[in-house]
Amino acid sequence: MIALSAAVLMVGTALTGASAAGAAPATQSAQSAENVRAADAADTPDTLPSGQVRAMERDLGLTKAEIPGRLARDADAAIVEAHLTAKLGGRYGGTWLPDGADAPRVAVTSAAAAKVAEEAGADAVVVDHSLDELNGWKEALDDVGAPTSVHAWYADPATNEVVVEASDVAAAKAMIAESDVPAGVVRVEKSKVAPQTARDIRGGDEFHKPLGNGYVTLCSIGFAVSGGFVTAGHCGSTGDPVNAPDGAALGTYRGSTFPGRDWAWVGTNGNWTPTPAVNNYAGGTTAVAGSNEQGIGAAVCRSGRTTGWRCGVIQEKNVTINYGSGDIPGMATGSACAEGGDSGGSVLSGNQAQGVTSGRIGDCSSNGRFIYQPVNPILSNYGLQLTTTGGGGGSGRPLVGLAGKCIDVPNSDFSDGKRLQLWTCNGTGAQNFAFQADGTLRAGGKCMDVAGANTGDGTAVQLANCSGNPAQQFTLSGAGDLVSILANKCVDVPNSNSANGTQLQIWTCNGTAAQKWRVG
Repeated sequence: MIALSAAVLMVGTALTGASAAGAAPATQSAQSAENVRAADAADTPDTLPSGQVRAMERDLGLTKAEIPGRLARDADAAIVEAHLTAKLGGRYGGTWLPDGADAPRVAVTSAAAAKVAEEAGADAVVVDHSLDELNGWKEALDDVGAPTSVHAWYADPATNEVVVEASDVAAAKAMIAESDVPAGVVRVEKSKVAPQTARDIRGGDEFHKPLGNGYVTLCSIGFAVSGGFVTAGHCGSTGDPVNAPDGAALGTYRGSTFPGRDWAWVGTNGNWTPTPAVNNYAGGTTAVAGSNEQGIGAAVCRSGRTTGWRCGVIQEKNVTINYGSGDIPGMATGSACAEGGDSGGSVLSGNQAQGVTSGRIGDCSSNGRFIYQPVNPILSNYGLQLTTTGGGGGSGRPLVGLAGKCIDVPNSDFSDGKRLQLWTCNGTGAQNFAFQADGTLRAGGKCMDVAGANTGDGTAVQLANCSGNPAQQFTLSGAGDLVSILANKCVDVPNSNSANGTQLQIWTCNGTAAQKWRVG
């Protein structure tokens, strides 16, 4: 059953507390054994808290030793997905990471496109329909009023079909006929339970919306943003005041949409400071480093007041959900379970924010799955900046690499076209870089940039005026690779030369210490 799970408690009822809101060719130089060992060490996700590790072991069946490799594969798959989406255009049919696979699988509509995908490191399969076509048919279903017995619909790249989930198969087929979508491209799956929103989770602190009758609605912080936090839209309406669990004034809903979307943001008062952290239900927090969207099949964990850390994989994206009160397009689902009381809270893949919990299909007693509202559309809709360890909303943090040295703007000269270098870390603004929600990496008001949008090995990495060009989008993977989305190549220290002043370049990713970076 898909359902909204409102949680209302009498004021004064004891509640659980919360903490803060919230193998490619080698480079041109031979690598020493020390460099290889350093690269292996960089693959360890030592920033993940023990509670999250235990949840991944329990829910994904991974050993602790297998988690770093899984996170690295997930991050690499997301990079390949972004690269091929841009490269293939209308020939692209979607990306997913099959269970147990070492490489992402990419659907394409021609043999030539398959060759491009394979050159990018993916396993390719030729299909009849592009993802644009599938999404077009899915959007045609969005335009038809769905009965409550039709629960969800989405484009499934793995089967190259549009899937409709419904408890009443006849009602689903009638909806498909009304939409004029060709019947041969749609698969109807009979679902036993309907979606439900799960009202109270916390990615950081639990918060209350007073109902005015001695009761409160319990919901939770998803992620901190400049000036407040994001959460689920069904938790409250624009203008509603909210409080902390101890009754202290917290803030007011500045915007909220439900149905149609399930997003909201709360503007907090001056007594509260946004932090890049999520409660890990193990006595600590998980850091939020950015919001790079991961692909189907990637490991994902959600944090909830009711069920704690629960982990699974991303199952479907761009799903339209029908809670019975109006359709909600653009949602995603994951295989982790959720319970009533888990709405609004954080959904993460590694340390990358993915969304806020919206609802559930089934529950933890039936191996149910959860529904989430992706976070980047929330940030874009309200013009918000995610608070991250990389400095979202602030001045940034150093990026530390080979020999413990930092990416540096020479002489603090933030002029357009200034080439970036390696230099002893010194704590100055010339070494502070902030990851932004648009995928850019900024310092001194300028963006890290691949010179001339050239994707060839050896192209300079520089600072440039921010332009929105894909050459200025980078992602820091769970394996420590700082990857250009445009080129699908890594920021590299040429010849593994750790001397001060060595100028940086992009190079085919090879896993060596010359390409490993971390937020300092």
